[in-house]
Amino acid sequence: MRLLHLSDLHLGFRQYQRQTPMGINQREADVAQAFARAVDRILALAPDLIVIGGDVFHTVRPTNTAILHAFRQFGRLVHGLPETPIVIAAGNHDMPRSTESACILRLFEQGFAPRADGAPPILVADRAPRRLQFPRLGVSVLAVPDLPPGSVDLAPDPEARYNVLVLHGEVQGVLPAAGGEDRAAAQIPVAEVTRAGWDYVALGHYHVTTRVADHVWYAGSLDYTSTNPWGELREERAAGLAGKGMIERDLRTGAHTVHPLTPTRPLLDLPSVDGAGQTATELDGAIAAAVAGVPGGIDGAIVRLVLRDVPRHVARELDHAALREVQRRALHFHLDVRRPESVRREATGGAPARRPTLTDALRAALAARALPADVPREALVALGLRYLADAERDEGDRLVPGGEG
Repeated sequence: MRLLHLSDLHLGFRQYQRQTPMGINQREADVAQAFARAVDRILALAPDLIVIGGDVFHTVRPTNTAILHAFRQFGRLVHGLPETPIVIAAGNHDMPRSTESACILRLFEQGFAPRADGAPPILVADRAPRRLQFPRLGVSVLAVPDLPPGSVDLAPDPEARYNVLVLHGEVQGVLPAAGGEDRAAAQIPVAEVTRAGWDYVALGHYHVTTRVADHVWYAGSLDYTSTNPWGELREERAAGLAGKGMIERDLRTGAHTVHPLTPTRPLLDLPSVDGAGQTATELDGAIAAAVAGVPGGIDGAIVRLVLRDVPRHVARELDHAALREVQRRALHFHLDVRRPESVRREATGGAPARRPTLTDALRAALAARALPADVPREALVALGLRYLADAERDEGDRLVPGGEG
């Protein structure tokens, strides 16, 4: 009994200003192609069951283009694998905030002819959890959308041969502190997803393929669609992952395979350059050398190069014409210029000491701020620091005329 687990498609995701010849945002087209290639692989694997851990779309109200693409790809799965049920647990990007608005994913449950047994080929859990029975497979699936932790009894079906939990949310202690995903105010305790009785737990929300327990996994996203793709890249390298992928699990034998999926275009985080004491001309040379040293070149890629300890006046003297040419070649070139940390003298002993950075000041202010009882301080601090990091990256882009922020 083979299950295929994928998650976080984020169809409709848009980034940067480049467009395809058809006038579609290039990154939106990239993400759509990533899903189409995943469907190609699923059709070749022909699993018995497909589960999707949420965030099919990047926004609650996606564009018509994104919806039509999703229908075409799900249609390929439905017609190519007519005996294979597809179960989707809605993610936070899929879920409307208003109870009066319907989740867009319901269209897929109603948009295809029933299977031979009369059931819809695609089954969606959005407003509430759904326990779905597949007697032919001997499988019971509990699909839980993005709901507050503790609001759903995550108990397996004692009568089923195999039990599968499909859940969208943040498991406590799994996501890194500086991750690019939306941080949940409340996290799911590990004990809730590792309780006895589950043969497999398919998680969605975290964009890096991650093992929580032997039978509990985040599949990760199909492309780099979080607010911090560089953090995703770093986490993947630390885990020894080749990149994005989806998971195949044999419920009978426990055999587990991560199928890698190549993103539509390269995401390159070049080795950082130490700019301390360097002139603008020297930095121009270092930038040119870093770009020239990329195997296969940077054309069409998404690239970041960090320059550390570069004063503002030096950054302004960089060769902006050369930088614009690099930006023209890449889909996006992010020159992340970071200024030196300020040093001051202590009034008492005269010893040099580091002046508190804006990050330090913000963290201290949020740690001391009075909060309502229902607002978790740790989540507030993490959110504030993430917003500050985003703002500082934007400022670095503005130092380079013509940059795409």
